[in-house]
Formats: sequence, structure tokens, C-alpha cells
Amino acid sequence: MKKNIEIDNKAVGQRIREEREKFRLSREEFAEILGLSDYYIGQLERGERQMSLPVLVKIVNCLHISLDYLIFGKTSGGVYDSNKDTELNNLLNKCSPGELEIVKKLINTILPYLCKNQPFSS
Repeated sequence: MKKNIEIDNKAVGQRIREEREKFRLSREEFAEILGLSDYYIGQLERGERQMSLPVLVKIVNCLHISLDYLIFGKTSGGVYDSNKDTELNNLLNKCSPGELEIVKKLINTILPYLCKNQPFSS
């Protein structure tokens, strides 16, 4: 017997809004990053529309969240393991509290513009 799973568009929209606000992005800024209209983003956030698969992928990539979290509210651990990335930890440990705040703001500013799972050359 198949289980019919209903998607709660209002809950999905609320999670989009919450994650967008964590990056301190206005609806207009978020829409611009995604190449969509702010009106459409508003409809998604209010749960008035369902999004296409390509839009869904753009949103989860931009917000750096999983599909499971966006659709069902289920969270799983991130990929970053602070115990393995000693270079980053060494750099962060050299920062003062004020500098750490600046680093956090920088990450929050650039992360929505980075494509998730995009390989970077080093």
C-alpha cells in the first residue's frame, strides 16, 4: 500500500522565509539572486503556489538547506566537520570576537550566491 504524502505549502513557505531571513535577505534581494520575481517569492512564502522542480533546486542551493528540510522540516547534520578542517579552525582561532562577527557577516553575505555542491579549485 502506497502512502500518500501531502506537502504543506504554508510550512514550506514559512521555512523559505525563515531561512531567507537568516541571511538577512529581503524578498527582493532573494528573488534577484534566484532570477525570479519578488511577487512569486511572496506567493511561495505564503504557501499560495507550488514551485517547479528547477525552482525548488535553486532555493535549496541558495539557502544551503536540504530538500528534506524544506519539504518535510527534517534536519540532518551539515557536511562541515570542524574536527577535520584544521586550517579553517586555525584561522578562526586567530580572530578576536569582533573579527569573528565580521567573518560571520561575510559568510552570511556570500553564501546565498554560492551554488551548493559546486566544486571549487584550490
